Amino acid sequence: MNKKRSVNVLLLITILLFVVMYMAGIVIYGSKGFTHFQTFLNILINNAGLICVTCGMTCVMLTGGIDISVGSLVAMDCMIIAVGVTRWMWPAWALILFILAVGVLFGLVQGFCIAYLEIQPFIITMAGMFFARGMTAVLDVHQISVTDETFTKLSSLKITLPFGGYTNPKGMYVAPFIRISVIIALIVVLLTGFMLRKTRFGRSLYAVGGNQVSATLMGLDVKKTQLRAYVLSSVLTSIGGFCYVLNTMCGTTTQAVGMEMSAISSAVIGGTLLTGGVGTIIGSVFGVLINGTISSLVKFNGHLLASWANIVTAFLLMLFIVLQAVFAKIREMQKK
Repeated sequence: MNKKRSVNVLLLITILLFVVMYMAGIVIYGSKGFTHFQTFLNILINNAGLICVTCGMTCVMLTGGIDISVGSLVAMDCMIIAVGVTRWMWPAWALILFILAVGVLFGLVQGFCIAYLEIQPFIITMAGMFFARGMTAVLDVHQISVTDETFTKLSSLKITLPFGGYTNPKGMYVAPFIRISVIIALIVVLLTGFMLRKTRFGRSLYAVGGNQVSATLMGLDVKKTQLRAYVLSSVLTSIGGFCYVLNTMCGTTTQAVGMEMSAISSAVIGGTLLTGGVGTIIGSVFGVLINGTISSLVKFNGHLLASWANIVTAFLLMLFIVLQAVFAKIREMQKK
């Protein structure tokens, strides 16, 4: 089994798993509204920020790296926006540009230390995680609501879809809708997917993660590619932070706790190898959808603790890591 075929098999397993889980939800909780198209759209709405973050995480993991600072960066972005509109009196567009600039700087520092100083990604991004979470508390230790008119309008904006609605018990037609955060997340998915498949930089990410020595012999600048990967990850994370704040409309030190693990698990469940060189954006998106579906199933049940979602995710994560290891062994045996 060659590498391309194993990627396709993992992607197919991921998609089938999502379909089976969602169909199970329809069968079990159909009477509670799981059959409504809005239920699926709510999964997208609730996880729009995570989709953006996972796209960035996938790019970093393709190089063989990791970034555990993303959750803290999202929290810092949310707090910057909250403090910016309540104390600094900055306009919304300036704050959006500012958090993107923060993402660029954050990625440059971490990427430089990893690529050019050759420090382990886990150590550097852990330092970044502590720094961003600490800066969030420095900005303010209390929860601050985002009351700016522009952010309020963006947060409450509903984009109604002309299909997939239903009639409620009162005889009123309920049209499905999505939020602006979903549109942003889908644009990020399309652009990142195009970048990975059609650009030299995207192909370089795969080459560097596959074999750095071979990538160097091919004339690729390995260090520059790694640096750009971490910058891209942090920028997409800041975009995810913007989507996240549109959902929560507040800034607090406890926001996005564990989001880095959710992003990593989504990427792995989606078929991205921890060792690099293999992975797709569409697979990572389905990984997010699987995690979102698990949380929705627990919520619709009404009796299970929320921690059961983490337990199921842990099981799936271990399953896909084992599958990756099995496919790797098969490829090694075939080479012999």
